[in-house]
Amino acid sequence: MSVNKAILLGRLGKDPELRYTPSGKAVASFSLATSERWTGQDGQRNESTTWHNIVAWGKQAELIKEYLRKGREVYIEGRIDNRSYEKKDGSGKAYISEVIVQTFQFVGSRGDSQGSPEPSAAPSGEAAAPSGTATSDDDDLPF
Repeated sequence: MSVNKAILLGRLGKDPELRYTPSGKAVASFSLATSERWTGQDGQRNESTTWHNIVAWGKQAELIKEYLRKGREVYIEGRIDNRSYEKKDGSGKAYISEVIVQTFQFVGSRGDSQGSPEPSAAPSGEAAAPSGTATSDDDDLPF
């Protein structure tokens, strides 16, 4: 058995870029920063930021492009993928690791709040109920 799962909560480093494959499928890519903060033994506060390359496909890509902007916080679950490509200058291969989005959730509020609810992305890529909206499953909860 094997598992390939990444869970990230961070902020976009740039606006998502949306493109379409020759067959018409949407693909969005962006960078995501996750940070860790700690206090060292000397009492000094420290912070370390890690950058992740994120790729979303289909309806998820279109939702991400529509609702997310640089600096916006997002929760992502996905799988890690490694690929290689030829460098533009022809000097050989380059390697990149990416997180391929399986599900995501908008976090916080939009800076350009237009009053419209924000959808959550279900694993199928279709929009789910907006955050804070009750669904029929909530009626079964004992609290």
